[in-house]
Amino acid sequence: MRNRLSVIAACGLVFLWGCEDSEPETTQIPPTPVTTQRIVEAASEPGSWLTHGGNYQEQRYSDLTSISTDNVSGLELAWHFEFDTHRGQESTPLMIDGVIYVTSAWSKVFALDAATGELLWRFDPEVPKETGINACCDVVNRGAAYYAGKVFVGTIDGRLIAIDAATGEQAWSAVTVDQSRPYTITGAPRAAKGLVFIGNGGAEYGVRGYVSAYHVESGELAWRFYTVPGDGPDGAASDEVLAQLAAPTWHGNDYLEYGGGGTVWDAIVYDPELDQLYIGTGNGSPWDRALRSQDKGDNLFLSSVVALDPDTGTYLWHYQETPGETWDYTSTQQITLATLAIDGSTRQVLLHAPKNGFFYVLDRTNGQVISAEKFVPVNWAERIDVETGRPVEAPGARYEQEPFVSVVGGAGAHNWQPMSYSPQTGLVYLPVQQVPFVYTKQEGFEYLPGEWNLGVNLGDTPLPPGDDARAEIRAGLMGWLAAWDPVENREVWRVAHDGPWQGGTLATAGGLVFQGLTDHTFRAYDASQGSELWRFPTQDAIITAPISFAVNGTQYIAVTVGNGGGLPLTLPTFGDPAVTPNGRLLVFALGGTGSLPALNLELPEPVLVEDFLRPEQSAEGFALYGRFCQSCHGIEALTAGVLPDLRRSPALADPELWRAIVLEGAFSPRGMVGFQGKITAEQTEVLRGYVAQQAARINPPTP
Repeated sequence: MRNRLSVIAACGLVFLWGCEDSEPETTQIPPTPVTTQRIVEAASEPGSWLTHGGNYQEQRYSDLTSISTDNVSGLELAWHFEFDTHRGQESTPLMIDGVIYVTSAWSKVFALDAATGELLWRFDPEVPKETGINACCDVVNRGAAYYAGKVFVGTIDGRLIAIDAATGEQAWSAVTVDQSRPYTITGAPRAAKGLVFIGNGGAEYGVRGYVSAYHVESGELAWRFYTVPGDGPDGAASDEVLAQLAAPTWHGNDYLEYGGGGTVWDAIVYDPELDQLYIGTGNGSPWDRALRSQDKGDNLFLSSVVALDPDTGTYLWHYQETPGETWDYTSTQQITLATLAIDGSTRQVLLHAPKNGFFYVLDRTNGQVISAEKFVPVNWAERIDVETGRPVEAPGARYEQEPFVSVVGGAGAHNWQPMSYSPQTGLVYLPVQQVPFVYTKQEGFEYLPGEWNLGVNLGDTPLPPGDDARAEIRAGLMGWLAAWDPVENREVWRVAHDGPWQGGTLATAGGLVFQGLTDHTFRAYDASQGSELWRFPTQDAIITAPISFAVNGTQYIAVTVGNGGGLPLTLPTFGDPAVTPNGRLLVFALGGTGSLPALNLELPEPVLVEDFLRPEQSAEGFALYGRFCQSCHGIEALTAGVLPDLRRSPALADPELWRAIVLEGAFSPRGMVGFQGKITAEQTEVLRGYVAQQAARINPPTP
């Protein structure tokens, strides 16, 4: 078991390569007024999907009932739309007045006729491909926001763009980050009260997190709230609370150089009942608290849920789920709002299942913990003390003296994949995973701008040889769909899946739960007891959540398809070798008559090069590959099929071409930057030799 977990510790996250595009003709769409009030009243138009989570509560629940447990077996593909890239697809579409607005990798936006799939317009922000190096977890995009006739999208290079919903033309663009730092945006914006809210990512590299609000009409900055202290006041909404409350929880000045982390890369939720804005904050930078804060302090507001005034950004309250975060236990995961009857009282609650493995029910009027129970096996903490709200940590969990084998690793017990809540059943439908990790301090840590700066070892444990040993590792990576009762704090039922990183969920009033899986299937379950009622072969992995909408009286289910994101590309023991098709949007209806084209994906043969490395160079190649290549191309050059397989690259047999790409950046316009100044020409050749050794392991040469 320990050996299996040690290997898992060797894996990191990824970015991918892209492709060029062509522009279609633009079709005019009548402008549609979507305001705060219309989204507040979303329940009155169940055929729409007006905002990221379906409504401001982000419950991802549809009141539509035409598709039900009685007839879901008749669900068929109505139509599909193919994107122009096989990068990861994490978007939740919107459907407003007969038009679907869906984003894809590289922050592109598409407007489609919801009934037919006809392309109405397409917007490409033309993100420079070399900025993909700053994306820890693929150049994905989780969706758009729609408000006052505009579609809003965040881009990988840190822009927030407003698009005229009728024409697809850019209305305004705002650079929301310091583009000289490795910031990215992958999360969906949210809009309310004439403002659009956006965060950012980049804590693995070393940035300082914040959330910003921009005026919908003009694109001018309204306010900004930083989540961790800086070197003095920022002239921001966060100045006072950072000085008074957060700064005393940090120690030393190293975090100022590293950035500190706390990025707001996903959850941003507006609460119209209480007029509050909730944000989920990310991990520390570096991960190891000893490096950024002398191993002391809670380091506010890392790994927290923070409530702000939506008009001004003024701090209202916070709850820190993982004080002194040191495991990459982000709290950026989806925030869902509900009203529940608990112990005889009606409570306005916030439901949250972050990476750390505890399911929290918070009183959203003040941030106090109502309950917090483990939804997976957890060994970093024994429990959450609901009186203090703090975890009771296990001895040795902070890996101060020796490595700590955690059942919940940095991939989290629940990552970004959305959960859903059904008021009909009272259950939360949660995509759960178990990806263990061995936390080991990185000796001789040196902060390198623009590189991963975790402070823990990655890529220093070779995979064991042989299929059986690798199958054992694979068996330790688990995933399941859990139906969780947030009142009784218990799992009601579960459906086991083949591994982690399964898609998010949609609950419906038809008594159904929909979920897509990495085994290339889309499934429907009975919401009350978890029995499978329907499945459809999708030809590629589904990692995001579906939506439901209606047009002309017909209910549809829609989901984006496309493998990618962080985990599948860094744990390619999922299935190697592989080739993936372009991503798609699939739309289903009862009696649908659509079909998917047959796949014809050919896998190139490995490029065999005579081994030219000395034994000591093989070890050097392994270390170099782990430091500079593994986070993009997989441990030991194994690939899940989205990234180019280096073992099959023609450049492997051409030293000059290899050097031009790896050292000099010949493929930078495609996203593969060069490492000039970080490695030498000699080390570049050692890397080529190491990858050649991995290629030879595919088809060993005949004696």
